[in-house]
Amino acid sequence: MKVVILCGGQGTRIRDVAEDLPKPMIPIGERPILWHIMKNYAASGFNEFVLCLGYRGHVIKDFFINYDMLTHDFQLTLGRPDSLKVHNTDAREDWQVTLAETGLNAMTGDRVRKIKKYIGDDETFMLTYGDGLSDIDIPELVRFHESHGKVATVTGVRPPGRFGELECDADSMVVEFNEKPQATGGRISGGFFVLNRKIFDYLPDEDGLVFEEQPLRGLVRDNQLMVHQHNGFWQCMDTYRDYKLLTSLWDGGNAPWRNWA
Repeated sequence: MKVVILCGGQGTRIRDVAEDLPKPMIPIGERPILWHIMKNYAASGFNEFVLCLGYRGHVIKDFFINYDMLTHDFQLTLGRPDSLKVHNTDAREDWQVTLAETGLNAMTGDRVRKIKKYIGDDETFMLTYGDGLSDIDIPELVRFHESHGKVATVTGVRPPGRFGELECDADSMVVEFNEKPQATGGRISGGFFVLNRKIFDYLPDEDGLVFEEQPLRGLVRDNQLMVHQHNGFWQCMDTYRDYKLLTSLWDGGNAPWRNWA
């Protein structure tokens, strides 16, 4: 099952951390937050990724093109490119990564629609944002999605309210979706979606299509959006304060999202 990660936003509220980097490439410890997200999925057995690029996408491309050299020791003889030898190759990531240019100014719905060809014939794929970390049990999330037979599952979390609020009934059916309310007392959208390929029927070819607006509300209208209720750790990196929190957890050896050795 492929994992689609939205990596194209400009991250204007966190430019004071690193103005020359796209937000998914801002480091937590020695690695970009995007790497942490991918490691989290891969540790659960999901290692096929489609990255939706936009703002400064070349930085993300350069990271993966040069990944072995950036993350391993190596030796070479200058003037002899065929002499390159990477050490510690047993520690390489077994990832298949597709880097898709989805437009500098495209919105989230546009980006998802544009990578349909990379989903191939798969009936189901996952989707998340390139700036959010969680200790969610991903295999359990997938099992929940497969159990209800609806088009989409969104992970509902309980952080401070400033994101898309989810209201669900006793059977975990989403009955209302409000994007970024002024205040919220319930669960919010934490990303970590599981989607049937029928989701593309909800993604018209329209400029400015925001995934969290028309498409999700259409799913709610059709009773096709379920929420997987997650009560554990979830934190996005939206501001400098969020960055400092995630960095302190990682540097202190207390990162809840680390599910790999």
